[in-house]
Amino acid sequence: MSAPRISDRIERLPRSGIRAVMEQALRLPDAVRLDIGDPDFATPTHIVDAAAQAARDGFTHYSPGVGLESLRTLVARKVTERNGVPCTPECVAVTTGACGGLYSTFLALLDAGDELLLPDPGWTTLVPMAIAAGATPVPYRLARGDDGFTVDLAALEARIGPRTRAVVVNSPSNPTGGVESRETLAGLLELAERHGLWLVSDECYEELTFEREHVSPASLAGLDRVVSIFSFSKTYAMTGWRVGYAIASPEVVRALVKAQEPVVSSASTISQKAAEAALLGPQDVVAEMRGEYRRRRDLALARLEAGGVGYARPSGAFYVMADVADAGESSERFAHRLLRDTHVAVVPGSAFGAGGEGMVRVSLAAAPETIETGLERLVSLLQPSSGRARAAARR
Repeated sequence: MSAPRISDRIERLPRSGIRAVMEQALRLPDAVRLDIGDPDFATPTHIVDAAAQAARDGFTHYSPGVGLESLRTLVARKVTERNGVPCTPECVAVTTGACGGLYSTFLALLDAGDELLLPDPGWTTLVPMAIAAGATPVPYRLARGDDGFTVDLAALEARIGPRTRAVVVNSPSNPTGGVESRETLAGLLELAERHGLWLVSDECYEELTFEREHVSPASLAGLDRVVSIFSFSKTYAMTGWRVGYAIASPEVVRALVKAQEPVVSSASTISQKAAEAALLGPQDVVAEMRGEYRRRRDLALARLEAGGVGYARPSGAFYVMADVADAGESSERFAHRLLRDTHVAVVPGSAFGAGGEGMVRVSLAAAPETIETGLERLVSLLQPSSGRARAAARR
């Protein structure tokens, strides 16, 4: 009798290239961590205190699958006032972070065999999410110009086929730090309407923009075909709290919650109370973190320029894609060599799609001195004589 086997669908899911590097880096106690997108800031004290008080007050039970009414009301107000999207609580679903929001959205909108257009380079987890939801991921190549990466509408439209059901846009972007213009988003919405597509907008880094403004696509077109995914993780340094929210029409919210409940029942009630405190409390903490990320971005770009290393200029988020094509090897081999020889962890660009090959993603969610040390070693490895000297010095 044959042994039972694991699902073919799960067996063929690709591993996250970010997690693969992270697991290797964790084996090195002195690793310089520029791999993971986890803010090095602590969650602001007033948020932690509010969560502790909520636990003492008995908010330790299930919440409704759609989320606490009190939080949904605050989110609707925030989205209306800050994002320019007219919103009521009926248009809000609280999710287990943006990951839960995106996955539940894919389950709600896509049938088996439907095609989902994904940015390339794009966040590593989108592809396995699409496959796990039964859909077929189809990459659309981002264009790289003097101002970093951006959506190329013509290239995107060329990827649309008879089975295409939805397209994902991520602005500000992980991994590129690109921030899409109002004009590009308007063009994307026109394209989606013309082809009868859903637009799923990943806006996790909405508050982390520098030279450019963040624009929510739903502010330009309403909620008829747009689902917007937000998170408290990056804005308030709350990655471990696992709470986010989706904004959509009431019909889509009901479907999304229906998809979410068999997996997680609901988001953590304590985390939802913490999220309320984040929205109600002082917002200067967000401005302070944004300012620090910008300083780190400028520090990183200056260090790369001084070492003669090219990059795609980021206008948001906390990443920079650095050129390593001169190493004469794949970005994966270079990233592994950098970790092995210099104990610096970065993510190979190929982990984010074919459009990321020849680059590595450097996370700026680390202390400035860590960024300086890591980039100094990266630059040295790209300069063979300097790299050999440094390796000898480390031994």
